[in-house]
Amino acid sequence: MNIVITGSLGNIGKPLTQLLVANGHQVTVISSKPERIEAIRQAGAIPAIGSIQDADFLAQTFTGADAVYLMEAWEGIGSIYDQAIDFLAEFKKIAHHYVQAVLQAGVSRLVHLSSVGAHSEQGTGSLLVHHTVENILRTLPENVAIKFMRPVGFFSNIYRWLPMIQAKGAIIQSYGGDQKEPWVSPYDIAATIAQEMEKPFNGRTVQYLASDEVSPNEIARTLGKSIGNPELRWEVIPPDTLLNQMLSAGINEWIANGLVAMQQAQQNGSLYHDFYLNKPTLGKVKLADFADEFAAVYKNL
Repeated sequence: MNIVITGSLGNIGKPLTQLLVANGHQVTVISSKPERIEAIRQAGAIPAIGSIQDADFLAQTFTGADAVYLMEAWEGIGSIYDQAIDFLAEFKKIAHHYVQAVLQAGVSRLVHLSSVGAHSEQGTGSLLVHHTVENILRTLPENVAIKFMRPVGFFSNIYRWLPMIQAKGAIIQSYGGDQKEPWVSPYDIAATIAQEMEKPFNGRTVQYLASDEVSPNEIARTLGKSIGNPELRWEVIPPDTLLNQMLSAGINEWIANGLVAMQQAQQNGSLYHDFYLNKPTLGKVKLADFADEFAAVYKNL
């Protein structure tokens, strides 16, 4: 098949591209960075340099594709420290550009990377953007089949806590404890999407993605052991305290409020209500596997 990938060679895009190329597909990878051209070619794919904010560029790149993988990256919109960015509005723009490009190119099969929490427009904090984007994509004609993939929290996002772990010897959030929650590895996401690309596309489907179920305290213990710091703990602070810390650090107000709201949904379990009604088979990568990877990164800092 001729498959177009948005999201460049990121945590999901790189292994997804490698899997699809290995399976014999022609893969075009969209990136906004010309410096990625050589890496894309080395992965066996065709580079397409341009912006997902450019509907005409997208339409041209999508033309002739048998299937397209769509995603929206927070980093591609701008810095979370930029107070002027309306992130929800920017996600809407990207979704509308996708719709325009799909219609113009005549694409009939889409795989969209959404998120846990996309099932609801309330109580999910900043994950509201994914609910919004899904609904915009659902305005496409019924002959456009869409597979909405909803991963849970990424293990790889834990790397954002490295400075905190180094400076404080703790993971500090506004939720925690021994209640298990699902996590996912980008490698399992890529493997599942590669498989779904080769299966029939019918209507609109939703599939959740997860690799393991572990509690915050388990994460702290496992990561602490892996880096030689058995005293590493997961510390819970009041939501208002976390919010004030983020605002004082200059984080966009909407992002800060959204993160706190999302963590409260994690704590009370409401974020995972639809996930557990439609629980998937867990992937191969477990917390222990990620801990080995994390330890290697930590020890090379």
